[in-house]
Amino acid sequence: MKDKYEQAIERENSTNDYTELFKHNKNHSLKTLVLLYKGHYMELFWSIVFFVCKHSPVWILPIATSNIINAATSPNSQSTLIIIGNVLFMTIMVLQNVLTNYIHTWLYAKTIRNVEKDLRSALVRKLQQLSISYHKEIESGRLQSKIMRDVEQIETLSSQIFISMLSIILNVVVALGIVIIKDVTVFLFFGATIPLAVLIMVFFKGKIKRYNSEFRHEMEETSVQVMEMVEMIPVTRAHALEKRETSKIQTQLKQVAQKGLQLDMVQTYFSSISWVTFQVFQVICLGFTGYLASKGKISVGDVVLYQTYFSSIVANVSNIISLIPIVAKGLESVNSIGDVLTAEDIEDNHKKKKIKNVHGEIEFRDVSFSYSKNEPPILSHINFRINPSETIAFVGPSGAGKSTILNMVIGFSKALSGEVLIDGNNINTLNLHSYRKHISVVPQTSILFSGTIRENITYGLDNISEEALQEVLIASNLKEMIDSLPEGLDTRIQEHGGNLSGGQRQRISIARAFVRNPKILILDEATSALDTISEKQIQEATRNLTKDRTTLIVAHRLSTIRDADKIAVIENGGVAEFGTYEELMAKKGIFYQMRAMQM
Repeated sequence: MKDKYEQAIERENSTNDYTELFKHNKNHSLKTLVLLYKGHYMELFWSIVFFVCKHSPVWILPIATSNIINAATSPNSQSTLIIIGNVLFMTIMVLQNVLTNYIHTWLYAKTIRNVEKDLRSALVRKLQQLSISYHKEIESGRLQSKIMRDVEQIETLSSQIFISMLSIILNVVVALGIVIIKDVTVFLFFGATIPLAVLIMVFFKGKIKRYNSEFRHEMEETSVQVMEMVEMIPVTRAHALEKRETSKIQTQLKQVAQKGLQLDMVQTYFSSISWVTFQVFQVICLGFTGYLASKGKISVGDVVLYQTYFSSIVANVSNIISLIPIVAKGLESVNSIGDVLTAEDIEDNHKKKKIKNVHGEIEFRDVSFSYSKNEPPILSHINFRINPSETIAFVGPSGAGKSTILNMVIGFSKALSGEVLIDGNNINTLNLHSYRKHISVVPQTSILFSGTIRENITYGLDNISEEALQEVLIASNLKEMIDSLPEGLDTRIQEHGGNLSGGQRQRISIARAFVRNPKILILDEATSALDTISEKQIQEATRNLTKDRTTLIVAHRLSTIRDADKIAVIENGGVAEFGTYEELMAKKGIFYQMRAMQM
């Protein structure tokens, strides 16, 4: 049995394999699709073998029909045996379809579903590797659409290839093969239809691809707006903006409907022209073979045989044409998924220094930061040092860069210049995964998932004792609330904590951070959602819980940071003031004025 580490390595390698596959075949969607099934070619080969077996009655039936008609129209001593023999043979061939169809379906369906699963898993792992800045730039609804809808479109395309396309190709090849053996003249007539089919497909291919691309883009945009609408419902309802929000979504839905209608009409026009063209050729084929039979060049049974095979070719070429929109959608989805898998804005921890222990010393050396090289820096030449176990509070106006400093300590954002040092190590040289095991973060907005309170607090931790958990509940001012619930810690939380107050949600987030016993604790306005009483209780808890760990706090309520060892006032991209609460108050500078405004 492989251990968890080996399995994790295999999963990471699998994601890298998909990334390289999409990167090297960026402009070859069909080739990429075929290579997705690498490692499964043997299963697909046997699936094709059993497909041929199960589908063979379709090809043999016209021959048997022709034999029976010829025997009936030109009777002799062998006619009865010929009729019985053909009937028995066809019966056996039809009956074998049950078993061979089952085996064929099991082989190709298992393969497609496994690739579908692996592709979604690779996307999920890639999203976990991509940087926070990447996730800030692309909407979650768009990513959800890629994972669910685009992978489903690829699965649909694969199914069509291994069922419809395979059936079409085999039917056409077998029909043309039998016809050329029986009569070259009829074969040449059949072959004349193929160039026409190609011309029709080439003419419509570009338009269908363009309309598919536009339709997919509108669907992704709709997914984004619907998710935003759902998130905004409480705000929308509170401000009586339901009609406005509904109108906004309806406008987007109208655009989707228009793009979908354009796509449908192009596909319909395409299908109609191809169908009419081939039906005319089918009528001409009937007249042509009837003429040959009237001249005695072919038998009456052969007229039926050729008409059946020509009908098969016409139907299958028409099916190819009708499959073009599905193929276009699938290949467009291949490109869409490739956008994520080939994204290079990843957090790369490969071959970087792993750390087992963190002391908590943090230093910023001449650090500047900007979200873009073309934009002015948010932080410019920042310098400060935090000793292990110190509590440092960052204050200043909104947008000054306080949360950015925290994000740089976490490793979410990288310095434009200068160095962020953790225990003397440049954070860019560290394996951030190993480093983050020693930190805990309470974000400004509490993030909870659907599950029990216990699961939310112990998220990612399997062996937390009940005693340790109870201590955390007391420290986080959750004990009384938990005891008042009928199911206690096992009470289920609704989506985004909808059945809890803002203060309760934030205290659960704080408990989640505390239960990890981190060496570095980061609180980004962690008490912003608490009432005055809870805030004071959290302050008392914080004094106990910040012992022996480095704590970074961003706070707008300056009363909550009175006990901080140092306070840094961030303003105009730099550290305007730095010192203890008493020192800054005595200085009567920026901090003093900010504090006076809140008193």
